[in-house]
Amino acid sequence: MRKIVFRLLGTLDVQVDGERVALGSARQRIVLTTLLLAPNRVVSVDSLIEAVWQGREPTTARNQIAICVGALRKIFKEAAGVDDLIVTSHPGYILSTGEHRVDVREFEEWASRARDAARRGQAAEAGTLVEEALSLWRGRALEGIDSEVAESAAARLEELRLDLREERAGLQLQLGRHRALIGELSALVRENPLREQARAFLMLAEYRSGRRAKALEIFREGRDILVDQLGIEPGPALQSLHDLVLQDSPDLAQPAVDAAPALITTVPSQLPANIAAFTGRMDELAGLDRMLDDNYGSRPLAVGVVAGVAGVGKTALAVHWANQVAARFPDGRLFIDLRGYDEKDDPVPPGAALDRLLRSLGVPGPQIPSDPTDRAALYRSVLDNKRMLILLDNARSFEQVRSLLPGAGRCCVLITSRDAIDDLTGDYDVLRLALPTLAQGEATALLAQVAGPDRFNADPVAAARLSELCDRLPLALRIAGARLAARPHWSLRSLVGRLEDQRRRLDELSPGQGGVRAGLWLSYRDLDPAAARMYRRLGLLNAPDFAAWVGASVVDTDLWEAEDLIEQLVDAQLLEVVSGPPGAPARYRFQDLLRLYAWELALAEDSEEERTAALDRAFGDWLSIAEEAHRRVEGHGGLGRRADRPALPESLVEELLADPMQWFEAERSAMVGVIGQAAQSPKPAVSWLLTAAATALFETRHCLEDWQSCAEQSLAAARRGGDRAGEAMMLRSLGSLAINQRRYECAEERLVPALRLCEETGDESGAARVRRLLGICAHFEGDMDSAAEHYEAAMEVLLRIGEVRSAVHSMGLLAQIETQRGNLSRAVELTEQAVARSREGGFWRAEAQSLYWLAGTLLRDGRTDEACRASRQVIALTRAGGDRVGEMYALRLMGETMWRRGELTEAQEALQPALGIADELSDDLLRGRIEIDLGCMDAMAGRAGAVDRFERAREAFTTVAAKSWLERADRLIALVESAAPGVPVPAGQLTGLLDG
Repeated sequence: MRKIVFRLLGTLDVQVDGERVALGSARQRIVLTTLLLAPNRVVSVDSLIEAVWQGREPTTARNQIAICVGALRKIFKEAAGVDDLIVTSHPGYILSTGEHRVDVREFEEWASRARDAARRGQAAEAGTLVEEALSLWRGRALEGIDSEVAESAAARLEELRLDLREERAGLQLQLGRHRALIGELSALVRENPLREQARAFLMLAEYRSGRRAKALEIFREGRDILVDQLGIEPGPALQSLHDLVLQDSPDLAQPAVDAAPALITTVPSQLPANIAAFTGRMDELAGLDRMLDDNYGSRPLAVGVVAGVAGVGKTALAVHWANQVAARFPDGRLFIDLRGYDEKDDPVPPGAALDRLLRSLGVPGPQIPSDPTDRAALYRSVLDNKRMLILLDNARSFEQVRSLLPGAGRCCVLITSRDAIDDLTGDYDVLRLALPTLAQGEATALLAQVAGPDRFNADPVAAARLSELCDRLPLALRIAGARLAARPHWSLRSLVGRLEDQRRRLDELSPGQGGVRAGLWLSYRDLDPAAARMYRRLGLLNAPDFAAWVGASVVDTDLWEAEDLIEQLVDAQLLEVVSGPPGAPARYRFQDLLRLYAWELALAEDSEEERTAALDRAFGDWLSIAEEAHRRVEGHGGLGRRADRPALPESLVEELLADPMQWFEAERSAMVGVIGQAAQSPKPAVSWLLTAAATALFETRHCLEDWQSCAEQSLAAARRGGDRAGEAMMLRSLGSLAINQRRYECAEERLVPALRLCEETGDESGAARVRRLLGICAHFEGDMDSAAEHYEAAMEVLLRIGEVRSAVHSMGLLAQIETQRGNLSRAVELTEQAVARSREGGFWRAEAQSLYWLAGTLLRDGRTDEACRASRQVIALTRAGGDRVGEMYALRLMGETMWRRGELTEAQEALQPALGIADELSDDLLRGRIEIDLGCMDAMAGRAGAVDRFERAREAFTTVAAKSWLERADRLIALVESAAPGVPVPAGQLTGLLDG
C-alpha cells in the first residue's frame, strides 16, 4: 500500500508518489471532498446527497452516491493498492486517513503548534511554524468544487489563513522586522480593508519605520471605509493605537528582539477524557459538526444546547464531540460542571463559575474584579478574538449561563442541561438537540461494549429485550452491562428475568445510592407539589400515551390547569411529547423507567383511596367519551349498561369528538392498555364496556389483534366476576371478530352461548344482535332459510326497540338473501329502505353498507348505471370516513360493474387498488373475489391467464372455506378451458355462472 496525499488548499488534488490521480466526475470530486472535510468521522448519505445536489436531489440519489463511492474505491485501489480508505458505516461512510496525508489537517496542526510556541514567547520558532502552515496553500481552498458544504469549509479555512497571516505579521513585529513587513501588510489591507488587526499592524510597521504621517493616513483611510460601508467607528484597539501614534508614545518603541514575554501561559485543555464505551449518536454528532462548518466565525456566537432526561447521555455526547473537534480550537478548551441538578451541592453561581474560568484563562486572582458585571466584562475581553471551545455541563437555567457566554463569534459554547434553556433563542445562533434514547442497534452495541460481545452475539433476542427493559437509556445500559461484566456466570436471560419484574427493575438499575433512581429523584424533587402529584398519578396508568384531558381526570382538575402541569413535566424531561399529525391535540408519553418511577412514588406517597379514585376517574372518562363517539358513529344500542361516571364538560367532548373516528384512532393504543388494566382491577366492567364502544374502531381500521386481545381479557374478567351480561357482550364481540376473520365455525362457538346468556338475562338488544351474526354464519355456509330466519327476527326486535342502525344492517343482510333467491324487486325495496333510514339517522357507515348492498342488487338486476352511481357514493363515504375495508369492497364492486359493461380499462383502475388493500389487510375472501373479476376480464379480452386468476381465487376461497365461491371458481375454470385459445368469452356466459 502506498501513501496518498490529499490537497484541498487550492484546487482539489490527489497524488500517489508524486503522480496525480484522476478523480473522475465532478460528482465524485464533491463526494470525496465532503468525506475529506470530516476525516475519520461518519458522513451520512443524506449529507453527501445534500452536498452533491443541494436540495434538488433525484429519486435515485442514494443509489448514485453508492455508485460514486464505489468508483472512488476502485480509483484508490488501482492507484495506491488501498481497499479500506472509504469504509461503510451506518448511516453513511468514513474516510479513514490512517497514514495518508491531508493538507488541511497538516495546516491546522502547524497553526496549533505555532500558537503554542507564541504563547511560550518563542517568536522565532512560532514564525517558522506559521511559514510552514502557510506554505501548504496553492490558491483559494477547494477551488472548483461546486458545493455549499465545500464553500462553507473554504470560507472557514480562508478565515484561518488570514488569521495566520496577521499572526505572522505580529511575530515579525516582535522580531523587529517591520520594514520588510510593509509590502506584505499593505497588500493584506488592500485585500481585506475591514480587518482592523492587519491595519493596526501596518500602522505600527510604518510608525517604527519612521513614517508617522503614513501611519495616521492608514488609520484615516480605514476609518472612512468603516464609516461608509458599515456605519461604525474603528474599534477600541485601533483607536488606542491611533492615539498612541499621535502622542509618539514610548509604548510603541521596538521591543528587544529576544525579550521574554511578560506572561507565560499554557493553553487550557480541560475536557474530561473521552467516554470509553461511546456508541451511536451519528445524527447528533453531524449536527454539532454543522454548527461549526456553516459560516462559523462569520456570524453570532455559536451555541449548542444538548437537553434530555437524566441518564440519556448528554455529557457523554458533549465530551465525545468536544474531544473530536478539539484541534479546531487552538486557543483552548474550557470545561466546567455547573452542578445544576446535583443532589449534594447547590448549583454553581455565575460569579463563582466566572472566577474559575478566568483563572483557567491565566488571569491572576488579584486581577479578577469582585463586581459580577465587571467580572463578566473581563471574561469577554480575555476571550475576544480567541478560538475557544467552552463546555458548560449540567446547567440549570439561562440565568446560570448568561454571563458565561463570550461576546465573540470565534468561540463555540456547548451546554448540557435537562432544560431546553429557551431564553437563548433570538440573541444567539442556537443549535438545539433534544437527545432521545438510543436506537435499538445502538443500545445493544453499547451493552456489548461494556459487557463484552460474546454473550450478546449468542443471544440477540435476549439482548434486544434487555435494551428495551433499560429503556435504551445509556445510564441504565451501562449499569446493566457492568453487572453482566462483573458476573460472567450470568446469562443475558437471567438479568432479563430480574428486570422484567417491575417491582425490582429500578433496584437492579440503581446500585448503592446512585444509578437511574438517583438521577430521576433529582428531577422529581424540584417539581412543585401539584406537578409532582400529576407525575405520580399519570404513572398509575398502563397507557403508552395519553392526551391532556387524562391528566385532568387523574388529578380532578380542569383542562387548562392539567395542560400547565403536564408542560412542567415535559420541561423537567419527565414526560415527552408524541409527534402527531398537524393540528391534532398534543399527546404525551413516559419512557418506561420514568413511568415505573412515578408508579413507585404513587405507592409511597399516595393512599390507596387516592390511587383508586384517580384511576376510576380516568377510566370513567375514557368510557364516557368512547360511548359518545360510538353513538355518533354507530347510533344507540349494543353497549349494554353505562359506567357510573358523570359526563365530561360538554364543550370538551365536542372539541375531542369533532371527528369521532379520528379520536378513536388517536386513543387506540391507550384504550388497549386501559382495557387490559381495567380487566385486572376491582371494577372490571369498564374493560368490556370500553371494548364494546371501541368495536367501531377495531372493525373499520381492521385492528383485529387489538380487538381480540381486548375482548379476551374482558371476557376472562367478566367470568371471574360472575358478570353474565359482560360475558355475553364479549362472547358476541368475539363472534363478530371471528366473522371478520372468516372463521365461521369459531364464530358460532362464541355466538350460541352468547345468545343463551342474552335470553337468560332478558337482553333483547343483545339477543337480536347475536341472531344477526348467526344469520351471517348460516348465510356463508349456504343455509339461506336459517340465515333469513335470523335476519328477520333480528330486524323485527331492533326496529321495535328503536335501534335503527343495527336494524338497518339486518335489513341489508336480508336483502342479500332475497337477491340470491332471485327476488330482486324485494331486495331493492329492502336496501332502499335501509339507505333512507341510515340517512335519516345520520349513520354514514350504515348508509355506505346499505348503498353497497343496493349496488350489488342493482347489478344483478342488470341496472348497471344505477349500480355505478351507488358504488361511487359508497367509495366517497368510506374514503371520507377512513374505512379502508369498506373502500376495498366498494372498489371491487365498482370494478365488477365496469367489466360487466365492457369497460375493461376502468374496471382495472378500480380493481388494482382494491387488490392492494386486500393484500395489505390479508382478506382472503375479497382477494379471491377480485381475482375472479380480473380473471373474467382476461377471459372477455381473450387473454391468457384467466385460468391462473381463477386458480388463485380457488386457493383464497379454500383458505376461508367459502364453498359457494369455490363452486363458482370451478365453473369458470371449466368454461374458459372449453373455449378456444385466444377467443374472447362473452360477458353473458361469465355473469351467468357468477349469478347462478
